[in-house]
Amino acid sequence: MFRVALILIFALLAPLTVQAQSQRISHCIAIAQSAPGIDYLHKASWTDPVPAQSVRLHYIDHSMFLLQTEGGITVITDYNGWVGGSRFAPDYVTMNRAHSSHMSEDVPDGTVALKGWSDQFGIAAEHYLDLGELLIRNVPTAIRSFGGVEENGNSIFVFEVAGLCIGHLGHLHHEPNAAQYAALGRLDVVMAAVDGSMTVDQPTMIRILERLRSRIVIPMHWFGEPTLQSFLDGMQSEFVIERPLSSDLVVSLKTLPREPTVIVLEPERLR
Repeated sequence: MFRVALILIFALLAPLTVQAQSQRISHCIAIAQSAPGIDYLHKASWTDPVPAQSVRLHYIDHSMFLLQTEGGITVITDYNGWVGGSRFAPDYVTMNRAHSSHMSEDVPDGTVALKGWSDQFGIAAEHYLDLGELLIRNVPTAIRSFGGVEENGNSIFVFEVAGLCIGHLGHLHHEPNAAQYAALGRLDVVMAAVDGSMTVDQPTMIRILERLRSRIVIPMHWFGEPTLQSFLDGMQSEFVIERPLSSDLVVSLKTLPREPTVIVLEPERLR
């Protein structure tokens, strides 16, 4: 009887073992390290080729960023259907929560949409998409909903590319718990909503960013200069503040800034 039970246990665990062995390991979680940097900012158009071993981020608007890899993979975060006058269709879009300014049902033909919530209320969405030079995964978080809390209603998306770990915090409504921080791992670059009202308040967001200690923080979802300046004032004691008056940032693992730095990108829709 005992032998039969062991056979049944191994039979049940075998698929999980195969899946674990075949799934690419996240280096953001596995390696808690960072690299010294030099001059990391390169002004360039989103239509230019991406330099070797680098990634380009273009701030479109609101919480939408275009991420471009050296090999030509393109992703738009928090895709809401309006990226500008260009007919550009990305390979992938992420949507962190089911809200009109952060998602759209109007996805271009051929574009793969990754939603940060599932069709079942409160059930976590799971994404772990290995594209070779780019790995896309998500970490679910809760959101406020109709006076209560919807568990797993938002996702933080993490993009692992060119040796970098890039996190888009999405429409974050609470500080990540210990398990969520662990699932995020190291984030070299993070896009953070700093409006202070619709998402977490600014002191909470600043506390989150001080804990993450990302080399680059890009503010998003700021709705005007006073709100943005309030956030920058709160960050300047621990972070270098830079505003290059550009919508694009090209960065690589070797060219990360030495000190944790807030880089303000100016929103510009694709033309």
